[in-house]
Formats: sequence, structure tokens, C-alpha cells
Amino acid sequence: MSFDPVLRLADVTRVHGDGQQAVTALREVNLDVDPGELVAVMGPSGSGKSTLLNLAGGLDQPTSGSVVVEGTPLSILSAGALAGLRRRRVGYVFQDLNLIPSLTAVENVMLPRELDGVRAKQARREALEVLAEVGLGEAADRFPDEISGGQRQRVAIARALAGERRLILADEPTGALDTPTGDEILQLLRTRCDAGAAVLLVTHEPRYAAWADRVVFLRDGEIADSTAASLESAR
Repeated sequence: MSFDPVLRLADVTRVHGDGQQAVTALREVNLDVDPGELVAVMGPSGSGKSTLLNLAGGLDQPTSGSVVVEGTPLSILSAGALAGLRRRRVGYVFQDLNLIPSLTAVENVMLPRELDGVRAKQARREALEVLAEVGLGEAADRFPDEISGGQRQRVAIARALAGERRLILADEPTGALDTPTGDEILQLLRTRCDAGAAVLLVTHEPRYAAWADRVVFLRDGEIADSTAASLESAR
């Protein structure tokens, strides 16, 4: 049985600036991520990893080529429709977390669901469930500045997982976590994949890339290599 990819990038190029100041962040990238697949993206600093995630999540637009999520080209969506897609179907773990300091952990996780019209009681129940999954149930009513950096990272991950996310985009989600907690988060992402979601993970750690089904290597904005991952080899 064949499945359409959750995410498809076709001949995607992203150029920043014009003329002699132009910088090509990505060049003719082709990448599919299927339901149930965890794809890790690795590469040196400046290779285009974060640009790739921003394009996949509709936070940026390609200079040429197309980005398609669940069969819908992002280029045809209005700004409002793109925002709705991110609230409902796409979870994004930002490298700088983007938590709102004036909201508690559970309120940060609830926010995208409430913005999408989910009633507060249901949104809170969903948020508490996913906070428990990432091991932060006891910190649900604390503010970001009252918890550690690793705990804030887990709040950001919980926010990306709340609701029925079909595509999860994670930019160094284990950066502030110790190794055992990082392994727990990768196990959680792996479980979401096994339930049918697609995950695109940017990481510089081979240990975490080994949880993926496939590792894509970026260099100078191009896919230099793609290989199957092996969790056993990282242990």
C-alpha cells in the first residue's frame, strides 16, 4: 500500500537578498517525509537546516519550487490559512523555544489549541496529558522563568505535540536536555511516528539522529547524502 507524503519539498530553492548580496540558503532540495517516518537532518552550521524547517512549516516561502503539506501546496494558502494549518496540523519546536513568559507551562501548551477554537477545558486537559508525557506534569502551573532551561525545552516540545499533529518540525529539540531526557523525548517522537505522524528533526547529535528512519545530510544548501539510520549503532 502506498501513502502520499505528509511533507514534500520539490526543487526548493531559497535565496536571501538580491544581486551581489544574494545568499542561497537552499538549492533545488527534494525531500519527502511519509506518514510514520522520522527523518533527521544533519549538517554544519549555515548548511540550511533551519531554513528547511521554516519552509516546511510555512514560516518562510521558497524563491522557487514548492512545499506541499498533506497534499496542499503552501503557496496557495493565505496568511490566515497558513496560521490555521500550523495550529491544527503542524507542530513546531523552535530552537529559541518561543514560550510566552506571562503564561504558565500549561497555558503555553494550550494556546495554539485555544486560538483554534478548542474550549479551554478541553485544551487544558490535552495540555496536561502531553505535559505528563514529557515528564512535566508537576510543573504545569509554573511560569517559564520559574523552571529550568531543560524544563522549558520540554514545555516547547509539549506545545508542538498537543492536538492531532500530522507533521512535527523540531529544531534541535534536545539541545538543553541531558542524555537520558533527550532519549525520552526521542522515544516520544518515535511513538508519535508509529501512530502515523511525520517528524522532521534537525540535530547535530548522531545519538539522536540514530532514532530516525533516515538521515539527510545538508551541505551548502544542498542534500549531500541520505542514509538509513541505525539506533543500535549509536548505543
